[in-house]
Amino acid sequence: MSADRTSRAAPERTCVGCRSRSRATGLLRVVTVAGVLTPDPRRRFPGRGAWLHPDLECLRRAERRGAFPRALRVPGPLAVEAVRHYLQPEPKCETVSHLDHESQVDPT
Repeated sequence: MSADRTSRAAPERTCVGCRSRSRATGLLRVVTVAGVLTPDPRRRFPGRGAWLHPDLECLRRAERRGAFPRALRVPGPLAVEAVRHYLQPEPKCETVSHLDHESQVDPT
């Protein structure tokens, strides 16, 4: 019985940006909340979702093609800033925190 569970195929979804099929675990689910595209990394929001590779180029392609309203079956353009912010890497800060110098414990 356990062999059947491990041999089951993982669900596949199509990226709305590049239109290639991938395992659902490698894609980001995106939903609409009050007319705004919202990333759903835990896949818990209700309703129809669109799937996207976690890549800014796939997001650009989906925007250019108008894929989100079509995939989510909603009218008009959607704001994608929340998804773009989610996908952008956080800037690396090379500053030294003041806590690094004061974190030593006084032995007295």
